[in-house]
Amino acid sequence: MKNIVLCGSMKVKDKILEVKDELEKRDFNVLLPKECMEGLPKIIASRKHFERIIDKDNDYILIVNATKKGIENYIGPNSFAEIAFAFYFNKKIYLLNDIYEPYEDELVGWGVIPLKGDLDNIK
Repeated sequence: MKNIVLCGSMKVKDKILEVKDELEKRDFNVLLPKECMEGLPKIIASRKHFERIIDKDNDYILIVNATKKGIENYIGPNSFAEIAFAFYFNKKIYLLNDIYEPYEDELVGWGVIPLKGDLDNIK
């Protein structure tokens, strides 16, 4: 079973939970940003989630970059930091949707894979 860490804005928490359910049907062990979802202080929640991302047993991260406030494929500063962290630790990085244009140079350069909504493309 492959481990996958989900990341994304807590404003799209329902979408994150929906993706979690779909991935579990595909036999993934899904790790959530649970401390964020529980409303713990950002400093605690972020550190716990970064530890989850770099854990050697976790194979992938998936950024749930849903539309937020009318912005398609949105990636906020915290999710971008998680991507950078995962990149540094040689994790395979997926985006649920397409590339977020403001960060296109980095995302493409770092080999981030846009799934364009198709979870079957996680390899």
